[in-house]
Amino acid sequence: MAHRRLSLGLLQVAALFVLCGGNSSPDGNWKKFLVRIDRAVQEYTPCVKENCSCYQRCSGVEHFILKIINDLPDMEMIINVRDYPQVPKLMKPKVPVFSFSKTSDYYDIKYPAWTFWEGGPAVWPIYPTGLGRWDLMRENLRSAAEKWPWKKKISKAYFRGSRTSSERDPLILLSREDPDLVDAEYTKNQAWKSEKDTLGKPPAKEIPLVDHCKYKYLFNFRGVAASFRFKHLFLCGSLVFHVGEDWQEFFYPQLKPWVHYIPIKSDLSDVRELLAFVRENDDIAQEIAERGRQFIMDHLRMEDISCYWHRLLTEYSTALTYKVQRKSNYSEILPKHLKTEL
Repeated sequence: MAHRRLSLGLLQVAALFVLCGGNSSPDGNWKKFLVRIDRAVQEYTPCVKENCSCYQRCSGVEHFILKIINDLPDMEMIINVRDYPQVPKLMKPKVPVFSFSKTSDYYDIKYPAWTFWEGGPAVWPIYPTGLGRWDLMRENLRSAAEKWPWKKKISKAYFRGSRTSSERDPLILLSREDPDLVDAEYTKNQAWKSEKDTLGKPPAKEIPLVDHCKYKYLFNFRGVAASFRFKHLFLCGSLVFHVGEDWQEFFYPQLKPWVHYIPIKSDLSDVRELLAFVRENDDIAQEIAERGRQFIMDHLRMEDISCYWHRLLTEYSTALTYKVQRKSNYSEILPKHLKTEL
């Protein structure tokens, strides 16, 4: 395929994502946070549901494309199913490559990750083939949230995950220093060799996502790229603390800090203060948690994912300036049997 330069407008295709789909008087030490929350909520415009513009990795992508294939014109594309984006802004010319996540240093075009259908990081023994289908996991987490309403949740920050980045270390160390405030431990991953890889302690047991729902405060960190668990955490009805803002998936821009989650600096230098804030302002913490949960429930359904794929590829096709021809070495991709269980 001859590579064509794409307009900046196409490369900013995330703008398509217009999804289908308690205030308190500032006082005391928490004025700066209360003001941020009030301002963010006042400035936030909810999405309009009626407007949808708003190996496993390959099959997870193929599933959504095959659902809409009859509505699309002929086109050619490059879809990256690796973790890392492929088109740094230093690259000349600009090459159109679809990737599931990126930072602002890359031109890659964001698409909904294969993990909405299947795959993702395997976690033995609880998720041997990845987290599983998003629609089924949504239902499991909804049920878990009902078992752990806000008033029954443990007022403690919680995290379980492997050491894919040292960015997570400060929370693990804070947990060891103040276990009444934070319960955070490292688990094994495929690269684990010794306790050095879990900061000098044995790896913790892997915990299913549904069991995260018993805690009020859940932490999301990037992994090698954007973290697949981010969307899942909201469905617990717990307050999500999102660390850093560099890595983005296609739906991230619609989630607003202080409206749907609490933002945390990448070095976690503000984590103690923010945990103290939410513990002393429980009603405000609950309101943010509920807005985050409701947003994901309303605007990140399976039909929204199909809708986004449709709009994304339709817009992309308009940028092609040549007639697409089927090549003799192309293989036909056919639908696979529907999986109905996690």
